Amino acid sequence: MSIDRTINFSKIILPGTALLRSEPTRRSAVPTPMPFHPPHPFNIADHFLDDRIREGMGERVALRTRDGNVTYAGLQARANRFANALEEIGVRPEERVLIGLPDVPDFAASLFGTLKRGAVGVMVNCYLGEDRIRELYDYTRAAAAVVHADHADTFTRATRGADHIPHLLVLGTDDGDARIDNSSLHYVNYTSHSDDPAIWLFSGGTTGRPKGVVQSHASFANSTECYAKQVIGYTADDITLSVPKLYFGYATGSNLFFPLAAGGSAVLFPERCTADELFAQIERHRPTILINVPTMVNHLVSHPEAPTRDLGCLRLATSAGEPLPVPLHHRWNETFGVELLDGLGTAEMWHVFISNRPGRVRPGTLGTAVPGFEVRLCDDDGREVAPGEVGRMRVRGGSRAHGYWQHPRATRTAFAGEWYISGDMMTRDRDGHFTYQGRDDDLLKVSGKWFSPREAEEYLLEHPDVKEAAVVGMETRDGLTVPAAFVVPSEGAGRGTVRAALRAHLRGRLESYKHPREIHLLEDLPRTHLGKVDRGALKRGDAR
Repeated sequence: MSIDRTINFSKIILPGTALLRSEPTRRSAVPTPMPFHPPHPFNIADHFLDDRIREGMGERVALRTRDGNVTYAGLQARANRFANALEEIGVRPEERVLIGLPDVPDFAASLFGTLKRGAVGVMVNCYLGEDRIRELYDYTRAAAAVVHADHADTFTRATRGADHIPHLLVLGTDDGDARIDNSSLHYVNYTSHSDDPAIWLFSGGTTGRPKGVVQSHASFANSTECYAKQVIGYTADDITLSVPKLYFGYATGSNLFFPLAAGGSAVLFPERCTADELFAQIERHRPTILINVPTMVNHLVSHPEAPTRDLGCLRLATSAGEPLPVPLHHRWNETFGVELLDGLGTAEMWHVFISNRPGRVRPGTLGTAVPGFEVRLCDDDGREVAPGEVGRMRVRGGSRAHGYWQHPRATRTAFAGEWYISGDMMTRDRDGHFTYQGRDDDLLKVSGKWFSPREAEEYLLEHPDVKEAAVVGMETRDGLTVPAAFVVPSEGAGRGTVRAALRAHLRGRLESYKHPREIHLLEDLPRTHLGKVDRGALKRGDAR
């Protein structure tokens, strides 16, 4: 692999919805989207990587690490080796390949190698437990799994009792390294169709086991053209840094595919992402775009050294994955002065399709529909709601998934014609700006009135004693639903007085029926595998 300094990367030591059967009765003012139409044949390994070589960018930096930089030519050569190795061990086009690596260059190389082979990449968290990996073996029926020696024991133990056992390609071992290093540097990419499966993503899993979302080659190109280029404006001068790891589709796009599509570069680091680690990465690499999530936004602004940290290299930051509270957004602006663009995407549409725009950010809103996507808010009968009314989101565009793997009923419910029908509830103003209200099963009906828990969360987060807050519906002994708050106090907050202080704070700001009947103090909020607040765990009482 061509690099600025010689590195052996494989030896790095790691630290209830109504179906949409027809057009909604009220037409949206948003024009019908014009999706990106890729040519045939079309393989995104060509689109994101090989095309840069043809454009003369081979010696430009593609990936940046603490140990050195990887050029586009070096990444292509390594990806070709992986494609050859996968073919040699018997992986066929359209078979699944599990990629269970940390954020090191071989993650990118193995993913592109999988795509070059015509196989389907299934990116997983390398820190998953044995039982969950075994489930993934059987669910995906993967032909191979690419893992690092540091995690090989877990992936090996998971084969015991599994009905389907993949070929394990273990990097950081003599056999695994030789398999890759001795493979050819040249590979003729498989002739994929734009509609062929390319990558599986996984649904959020806040209410159940995550489902495999099958996305095509065209989906990734479409979001790149519509969001990365037309909204964010990625350029060859951009250096990206991501809080989420690459197995999360938000990061796969924003911190790999998008910068490479523009000839830019991405920072990769395998360490757990903490505020200290992120500040160190920013100081070392001076990125121009920070891919963020609200939880880390909170950690960064709460860091004792935040006022003295220099984030002047950033031209913008993005936020997605969960709602970004208005008070937190304001704290970010006051602390760092870097524009923060909140947006919404789903695995079912691959990436962000509603976003704020550079220079036109409205805190508290998700922004407007991304070019190439149409978003409607409808009632349970499929009728489009008026501006200001809460409706269930439906979206169409060129990155809609094929469906959920082995979940036909869920696929029929969520996908109808060109549309993906989400469980996300939102409002839209007359200017087309969307405001998130929660999932359909998050909304609470108290005293016969509906309200969004997010409203109470916003007021709780205004109080200086609150670091994080979540409000969910809890059932009383009488079978009634009442709001309950789960609060992570700020450092130095008096735990004996915080409940009374919060009740006094809410008084006069929030209607009485929206007040939490109980306030539970936690060390941390429980989170899903994608870092979202696990509201199901809060409702079950698992976090108390």
